[in-house]
Order: sequence, then C-alpha cells, then structure tokens
Amino acid sequence: MTNRFNEVLTVTELARETGVTARAIRFYESKGLLHPQRAGTTRIYTHRERGRLQLILRGKRLGFSLSDIGDYLNLYDADPTQQDQIMLLLAKVDTRVKELELQKIDLEASLTELSAVKDQALIALKNNTKRVANG
Repeated sequence: MTNRFNEVLTVTELARETGVTARAIRFYESKGLLHPQRAGTTRIYTHRERGRLQLILRGKRLGFSLSDIGDYLNLYDADPTQQDQIMLLLAKVDTRVKELELQKIDLEASLTELSAVKDQALIALKNNTKRVANG
C-alpha cells in the first residue's frame, strides 16, 4: 500500500486528480502560488503542493483573487503558529461576505425588476392578441 502523504505526482497526474487542466496548474505556478520540485525537466508535485492547489481552488471558488490567495499561502510558510494567517483569513472572509451580501441585494433588485418587465410584456402580448382577434 502506498503512503499517499509521500506520493509525488506529475502535472498531468495532479491535473487529473484535481479536475483542473495542466495549463491551469502551470499558470498558478507562474504566479508563484505553487513551487513544484523538479526531476530533470519534469515537475514533481508533493503532498504539500497538492494541498496548496486545493487551497487555491477553494479560494477561487469562494471568489478570492489570486493575490489574496497568494498572501494567505505566503503567511502559511512564514508563521508556524498560523496566527497571522488566521487573522488575514478572517479579514478576507469578512470582506468577501460583505461583497456577496451587496451582490445579493443587487441580484434581488434585478430579479424583481425583470419579473415586472416580464409581467408587462405578457400583458402587452395578451392585449395585442385580443386586438388582432377583435380586429
């Protein structure tokens, strides 16, 4: 039985495992978010890099910028107590929640307005159909 913790993957294997493209993984590497080891010209991704990729993907899914994600990942390496990382995370989460709450209000207003436009269009269509029939 292999020890998953010590297992290493190529970019293609990591892409398959995480459901993202190899190109996306290389993009995150180019942005300094991933730091794979090298075996000759082959990138080797360790458990640590797979974990970092999972954090990147989660951060993107939650709407955080790559810069925010990078700040978070960099603190992980710099602060063994993770206090600074947790404080940053809390601040970023609070900001993101506020942004989403504002978007929610905007979406609800848009949905209400679109519903009214639809109702008006249906009434106009019904009135035009009656005029043509009575016509």
